Amino acid sequence: MNTGLPPQRIALVTGAGSGIGRACAIALLHDGWTVWLVGRRAPALNETAALADAAQPGSLARAHAHAADVGDPAQVQAAFDAVRAAHGRLDLLFNNAGIFTPTATPDAVALEDWQRAVRTNLDGMFYCLRAAFALMREQRPQGGRIINNGSISAHTPRPGSIAYTATKHAITGLTKAAALDGRAFHIAVGQIDIGNVASDMTEAMAAGVLQADGSIRPEARMDMDAVVQTFMTMARLPLQANVLFTTVLATQMPFVGRG
Repeated sequence: MNTGLPPQRIALVTGAGSGIGRACAIALLHDGWTVWLVGRRAPALNETAALADAAQPGSLARAHAHAADVGDPAQVQAAFDAVRAAHGRLDLLFNNAGIFTPTATPDAVALEDWQRAVRTNLDGMFYCLRAAFALMREQRPQGGRIINNGSISAHTPRPGSIAYTATKHAITGLTKAAALDGRAFHIAVGQIDIGNVASDMTEAMAAGVLQADGSIRPEARMDMDAVVQTFMTMARLPLQANVLFTTVLATQMPFVGRG
């Protein structure tokens, strides 16, 4: 099958130092990709590379840790310039980095929390998409794939999550517009919306979180492998095909309907 990708596949994963980003970066490395691990904390990125190599020796040679804050456009551009200098191309961007902010009603949201959410979840995702788009448009063969990490909050909010929810709704618009603009350049842009994967960020959900009816109840979570399998299905597609949007979520979580 012609995948539209060169024999050496180059990927960049943001937020690769933990959680979903780490798990998907390791899966790419084990699948033979050369992966640039991007995040704010260099030790965490190096740990991701070491974990990949421990599970599959030889992976370390294809892992490149690059510390960068996605909310800083200069640091983002430097990361993509490094990829360009090393390989001359990029085949996949997993635009994954994101943050939660404290739960609060709109009137109680601290302005600095709103600004942090927008800076990382929206501005940072745009900066990375913009840089990847430019490289994929210019390279030969032309094209590549961009996968944005949305959220079930891109569809339905949780109580007290206005900053996070607004940025994730914006990602949906970012995905649609970039997918349309990417057609002429063989750039496939899609979005994976994830609900309640077991990770450090969702530990509180197992204990009990605020529901729309005001109650506090625990929520079901799913294994990280379910997210990884979904992501890798998208990543491995030939460029002539695209999953524009997909949602993977814990079957028993309160999302569909009233809970």
